[in-house]
Amino acid sequence: MARSLPPPGVVEVASALLTRTPDLGNRLALRMRSDIESYGNEKQISFASIRTSCTRNLRLMLQHFTTTDPVDVGPPTETGRLRAEQGVPLAETLHAYRIGFEFLWSELVEEAGRHTEVTDAMLVSLAAEVWRLAGEYSVAVASAYRETSSELMLQREHERSVLVEALFTGLIADHARLGETARTLGLPATGPFVVVAAAVSAPGREALPAVESTLRAAHIASAWRLLPDEQIGVVALPSGQTEEAAISVFRAHPAHVGISPPYASLRDTPQGLHFARLALAGLRNRPPGVARYDDHPLTMLVAAAPAEAARMVRNTLGPLLELQEQDRVRLLRTLEAWFEAHGSARETSRDLYVHPNTVRYRLRHIEELTGRSLQDPQAVMEIGAALTALRLLPDNNREVVFLPLPE
Repeated sequence: MARSLPPPGVVEVASALLTRTPDLGNRLALRMRSDIESYGNEKQISFASIRTSCTRNLRLMLQHFTTTDPVDVGPPTETGRLRAEQGVPLAETLHAYRIGFEFLWSELVEEAGRHTEVTDAMLVSLAAEVWRLAGEYSVAVASAYRETSSELMLQREHERSVLVEALFTGLIADHARLGETARTLGLPATGPFVVVAAAVSAPGREALPAVESTLRAAHIASAWRLLPDEQIGVVALPSGQTEEAAISVFRAHPAHVGISPPYASLRDTPQGLHFARLALAGLRNRPPGVARYDDHPLTMLVAAAPAEAARMVRNTLGPLLELQEQDRVRLLRTLEAWFEAHGSARETSRDLYVHPNTVRYRLRHIEELTGRSLQDPQAVMEIGAALTALRLLPDNNREVVFLPLPE
């Protein structure tokens, strides 16, 4: 919308300053360079860039007082975008504009002193217009800065996601590219590293919300990727420390989390992911918690070979599994409790709230069905392995296990 032309005296003041914008822009740039930290860093923002921005914006501001044209927010919008790309904090960018308008106002007042026709009333009106203009410029700068920051953040997140995916799939094997990838992701060049795999409760929902920032606060670097059924990450363990500090962060979430053994080179991340997923599979049918690959070797073996595990279950527990559901569940629960009680019938009876003789009767029945004596260490090992496998088997293999045995 067009405005009324300012009084002739104000127009003359602004026109006089317009002839000196190169000098004014240079002086303002020098002041910003000395007063604002980011503006004093030549590597982050060059003095030439500051001077160009100051000169353009001053010229635009002064032209505002010589025409009836509406406010042009093009240059402040461009400045906002540029400063976001240069990594200058928004607070410092807005502070630069405050300095700029204070500088503009002081120059207007000084120049007005040379024009006797400019009255105090004109200066009051001019001040109001200067600070109205400052408000519009600040809004334009902040809006462009935030929009550009959002675009850059999405771009960086996309790049990080691609790089993390490349680590997990083994697409990056060259030493130089691995080093560059590590720097981009904020990871050290060498380990120890661990891979973490956490089961998500629903597609697109993080199992470990804000885990990267939480680990960062504990001085632990990491990089993450969200998959439809998992949240996976590479975690750099601090030198000389175990993974306990990181595990405490994972345990704060009600999730199933598998952790690989530590490894030294990012080149081994695909294998680390395999081990982490095996550890996660070992938590099947268990309450949320954290499982490290090396904590339960038998569980890892079962998870690594589900088809072979299903065959072992059928060969070891087949007749027991053919019982009616009520009998089958009762005997399996008794067997599980007996293993948990380290072979004590008395402890088992307390856990199941039955008489010890009832436990002994059920155990003898299991021996008859399986053809294996629970007094034989070899048989106990086989039954224990089969029981572990039965708990861990995926649903498709569990269906195979419960089919009737051939005659």
